[in-house]
Amino acid sequence: MPDGDTELSARIVEHIADIPADTWEKLAGDDNPFVSHQFLHALEETGCATNEAGWLPQHIVVEEANGNIVAAAPMYLKSHSQGEYVFDHGWAHAWERAGGRYYPKMQVAAPFSPVTGPRLLAGTGPESDDARLTLLRALETVCQKLEVSSVHVTFCTEREHKLMGIADWIPRVGRQFHWHNRGYETFDDFLGALTSRKRKMIRKERARVSDQGIRVRPLSGDEIRPEHWDAFYQFYVDTYDRKWGYPYLTREFFEAAQARLGHKIVLVMADMDGLPVAGALNLKGSDALYGRNWGCLGDFRFLHFEACYYQAIEYAIDNKLSTVEAGTQGPHKIQRGYEPVPTYSGHYIPNEGFRDAVARFCRDEEREVDWEMEAYAEHLPYRQED
Repeated sequence: MPDGDTELSARIVEHIADIPADTWEKLAGDDNPFVSHQFLHALEETGCATNEAGWLPQHIVVEEANGNIVAAAPMYLKSHSQGEYVFDHGWAHAWERAGGRYYPKMQVAAPFSPVTGPRLLAGTGPESDDARLTLLRALETVCQKLEVSSVHVTFCTEREHKLMGIADWIPRVGRQFHWHNRGYETFDDFLGALTSRKRKMIRKERARVSDQGIRVRPLSGDEIRPEHWDAFYQFYVDTYDRKWGYPYLTREFFEAAQARLGHKIVLVMADMDGLPVAGALNLKGSDALYGRNWGCLGDFRFLHFEACYYQAIEYAIDNKLSTVEAGTQGPHKIQRGYEPVPTYSGHYIPNEGFRDAVARFCRDEEREVDWEMEAYAEHLPYRQED
């Protein structure tokens, strides 16, 4: 990291392939696959994160005069708010009703991935926070020079969230539901930590899946073959079609991600009579399993819970992982052992009037999120310790 007298400059890089992978990984660390060079490169090379998709890569790097990169951010110029999961549609409508232009905007994120992780990449050295603050100032400067409405850093770490507060960005808090491994050796150990009623419910749900003649198993690495991706992509597209959504990921992406990320891909597949009927895609970090996409070609009782929640918990226990993050939504996850946790984002808005309105909204929203999390915590299914 640079010392206080080192001159730094920032620039935009339009293709992550133009940033050396080892440099990016040194800054990003290896805990979270969604900000890895491999994952972001797979999105770009397979047409998922491109200008045509409304995700124009404009990655920011901060470097010394000798070209040494000391900080970076995965940044995209967005022409819409799809695939972000931190919703700002109301902000966009309000700004446009007032005569402003909300799009394009700048988004610092892991595309299509509501997963908390580092966004201001600067390694772990003693001056890394100084580099992150420099990165925030660079984002502000680019925002003003491009004359765009705003910059949004979404699903960042709590540490980054606090730094953005220091930099006078607007803080925003949301919530998800995560499962935590309390040293369980087996899935039955986890069940033993639950109340009798919830323990019986989960066992019944898992048995009902098996009784339907469905086999569910996790696949990773070379176990995943092209025919698995063919089936999973069919599930994935069908799910979006039924929800009137847009399938962000291309068929090519899944095999490209497997080739680049290897055993960090965990694909849960469900078969009936030898034919695939459902699947759930997960990515594995250094200490967490991240559930991402799910799809199913029929209406099978409790199969969603089995493939997305129970298989993830069992995999985490078997592989000594501390956490399962099962994505967005989901108060129904509470009775299956998932607990409410906060998520963080930060927002830079140059226009003073618009900034004040958004700041008031975020303060009110945070009070509501705090109340929700307290209420949810009262309904956790774990036995009370004596």
